[in-house]
Amino acid sequence: MPENLVLLAAAILVVAFLYSCVGHAGASGYIAVMTLFGLAAPDIKVAALVLNILVASIGAWQFWRAGHFSWGLFWPFAVLAVPMAFVGGYVNLPTHVFKVLVGAVLLLSAARFLIRPTDDTVAREPSRPAAISIGAGLGLLAGLTGTGGGIFLTPLLLFNRWARAKTAAAVSALFILVNSTAGLLGNLSSTKQYPAFALVLAVAAVAGGTAGSYFGSRRFDHALIKRLLAVVLLIAGAKLILTP
Repeated sequence: MPENLVLLAAAILVVAFLYSCVGHAGASGYIAVMTLFGLAAPDIKVAALVLNILVASIGAWQFWRAGHFSWGLFWPFAVLAVPMAFVGGYVNLPTHVFKVLVGAVLLLSAARFLIRPTDDTVAREPSRPAAISIGAGLGLLAGLTGTGGGIFLTPLLLFNRWARAKTAAAVSALFILVNSTAGLLGNLSSTKQYPAFALVLAVAAVAGGTAGSYFGSRRFDHALIKRLLAVVLLIAGAKLILTP
């Protein structure tokens, strides 16, 4: 219904703004919102990937302009993540499996926003074999779930003290972009379907992502934003896992 689409677009705009403030494209948030609006799992997956690509492009550009991006940290994680994201996007899981998997993704995402690292120093860089292996796994998960994988990469970089917060955000933004692009290509190769409503949501996501990434790359304390996002993700993740 048109009125539902307006409400959905407004929710997508808010999610894009909040996520892009912390260097993320918002896939898990889009999935949460579209799930609460009762959209079909295949449509949710492809729409989330499209919105992810748009917002991640903006975020990667803004964080790069602010001087936070590290190519040497990025490429080992991305080199195998991209082809594995294509494979994950090509595979369409049964609905009940999709719901449980995405529900787990949302709950993990909530945990990521609830936990705020106290130390913003770099202890060491990850070894290249470890980064390449981790990237491959995150790429596959990104394609399967319709996320970009950054929701997992960022906490890994921070908790292992492989990067500062702003650098982790910049690297994750481009990681999300390349994985989401590969995942979308894999999905379209498999389904040959694209939901028309995603065009309306794309406009809302671009507006929210542009504003959020601008302010997030230069100012804003993210503590309250992370906690508000965590509440939404907890509700949607629990709904997916507990509802038959």
